[in-house]
Amino acid sequence: MGRDFQTFLKQLEAAGDLSRVAAEVDPFLEMGAIADRVSKEPGGGRALIFDRPKGKAMPVAMNAFGSLKRMEMALGVDREPRGLDAIADRIEKLVQEAMPKPGTGFFEKLAKLPVLAEVGNWMPKTVRKGICQEIVLKGDQVKLSDLPVLTTWPEDGGPFITLGMSHTRNKQTGHRNMGLYRLQVYDDRTLGFHTQLHHDGARNRHGYGRDERMPVAVSFGGDPALTYAATAPLPPFLSEVMFAGFLRGEGIEMVSCVTNDLEVPADSELVIEGYVNPGELRREGPFGDHTGYYSLADDYPVLHVEAITMRKNPVFPATIVGRPPQEDAYLGLATERIFLPLLRMVLPEIRDMHLPAAGAFHNLVILSIKKEYPGHAQKVMNAIWGTGQIMFTKGIVVVDEDIDPHDLNEVLFRLTSNVDPKRDMLFTEGPLDVLDHSADRFAFGSKVGIDATRKNRPWDGFTREWPRDLVFPDEILDRLGKRWKEYGL
Repeated sequence: MGRDFQTFLKQLEAAGDLSRVAAEVDPFLEMGAIADRVSKEPGGGRALIFDRPKGKAMPVAMNAFGSLKRMEMALGVDREPRGLDAIADRIEKLVQEAMPKPGTGFFEKLAKLPVLAEVGNWMPKTVRKGICQEIVLKGDQVKLSDLPVLTTWPEDGGPFITLGMSHTRNKQTGHRNMGLYRLQVYDDRTLGFHTQLHHDGARNRHGYGRDERMPVAVSFGGDPALTYAATAPLPPFLSEVMFAGFLRGEGIEMVSCVTNDLEVPADSELVIEGYVNPGELRREGPFGDHTGYYSLADDYPVLHVEAITMRKNPVFPATIVGRPPQEDAYLGLATERIFLPLLRMVLPEIRDMHLPAAGAFHNLVILSIKKEYPGHAQKVMNAIWGTGQIMFTKGIVVVDEDIDPHDLNEVLFRLTSNVDPKRDMLFTEGPLDVLDHSADRFAFGSKVGIDATRKNRPWDGFTREWPRDLVFPDEILDRLGKRWKEYGL
């Protein structure tokens, strides 16, 4: 069954995985610095609730998704032996049931999923009332300064909302989008609407005239599956709200906004309603980002706030982004495990995948593959650079199927011992994440793929003998396992 955000926090507290900070803490720099230190503890530290934000009445929750255990709890798989991989297993099973015929294209396959009867259970359900509208503030009652919005880093352009889910609708297709976009607080009634070039929130603006109002709603909290779904790299035709329904096994209850025709999760903690004029831009940023650097100031649309609705006694969800690892590393880990089956739909030779937190998700992908023909590693690299949001990957490392891509020491060993730079490095150019600061051009630059597989097969064209790995026989390893106590070590 679904849970709201406060129920999730109570579950974390009951599990001994949440700490309450009773002391007064300033949302200006101090709160973020505390969360930064805790999130970098081994395993991600504990979730945090700041009961007394300085000058504010609403408590703040941070690091709620900042560990593998909490991500599994958020997605309801903490009691599954395979954890997050249990969700991947469900996706793989659905794919097999929906597409018995081989050779179908990736998006064509996914588009057939709605024919399954089970999909009807995941569809959002419209209800007449929601706890997110127990309190309704309009007009002069709206004051964003009443919210405990954090200023995280000293050179940030101002306070930034970091865990609000922005809801928009494509005017032409009617497709609903929910994205996790940062929102800079300019004053009591306006926000910076940071929707980047490649994201659906930006595409949805394109159907509106320069002075035409595009309705926007920003929800906070609700079922914890919603927050993850808002970050997931979904194909355009699959809504994040529906994907959250898939994750929790039942549709999300949605309620109509009070000032526009959008719908938001009924059990949200808080909702900000407003509109964007696509032609109205304002300087937004800088912002200390998940890359570990300040993303530069640029012009983005302005979100005009018309109403704030909330439940009684809400908790304000927030997160800190900065140099990895942070809370978002575990959101990225969930994506890595959950979406591996979908990547295998087009690249069945892939055995496993790792997106190291230090690579800020879009800078490095490590893949293990079953190599079967000349140029196989390079084929995989080119396919990655042409698939969904993983196209932003700046560096790809490919290793053999028996190498664990999560074992970075092993990957580095193969990288340094199996690679001839001139022969095994593939360079190309293409789209980069908007936040990439190293490229000479905006959102475009060079990329590299490295073939770190063994060159010991006929199709590699390697004329020299390839050396064998140093490995003890299984017989000796078994003997050690049985006699280790005898050795007194």
